[in-house]
Amino acid sequence: MFRGFFIAIEGIDGAGLSTHTVLLGDYLSSKGYNVVLTKEPTDGLVGGLIRAALRGEWKTDPRTLQLLFAADRSHHLENYIKPALKEGKVVITDRYLFSSLAYGSLNLDYDWLKKINSKFLLPDVTIILDVDPQEALRRIRKSRFGFELFEELEKLTKVRETYKRIAKEYSAYIVNTFRSIDEVHKIKIEIVEKEMSIKFLK
Repeated sequence: MFRGFFIAIEGIDGAGLSTHTVLLGDYLSSKGYNVVLTKEPTDGLVGGLIRAALRGEWKTDPRTLQLLFAADRSHHLENYIKPALKEGKVVITDRYLFSSLAYGSLNLDYDWLKKINSKFLLPDVTIILDVDPQEALRRIRKSRFGFELFEELEKLTKVRETYKRIAKEYSAYIVNTFRSIDEVHKIKIEIVEKEMSIKFLK
């Protein structure tokens, strides 16, 4: 049992993960919590390899890519997330192992992906930001010059369905982002405060 609290923000690209991770971090900091914001892939050596592969700067097979994700996650967990949680901090990660299950299962067996990620610490709460894939692509086109490997309508549609499966299997929360940013933020706060009260009152 860690003294801190671990939150994962998940969803398809274009759902607003980065925006809502920062907003949640700012809110919890304003309430006196010591907050650590992080993300996957990380900015480390292995994370850099992954990002380059997603941009098409080098090619590898899907299995190797997912093993790289797992290696990056293992280092991230042991060297950053767990130490922060032991110090009683709130850790909010923009993507975690559920991204591997959702995106990796486009090309690989879902159960194999679960197996290679089965030893990793599960978050205290996971919030999946949900958005229609067409709207997601519209947002991506508006804000970015290039597209990464997974940013295509058919793929994002499949990933979205897998996130719905993940929500059932791992008791994650799905929050629709067709609302305003402020409305989505309010819902996130309600979820996190409820789950915090459950954990810390045990």
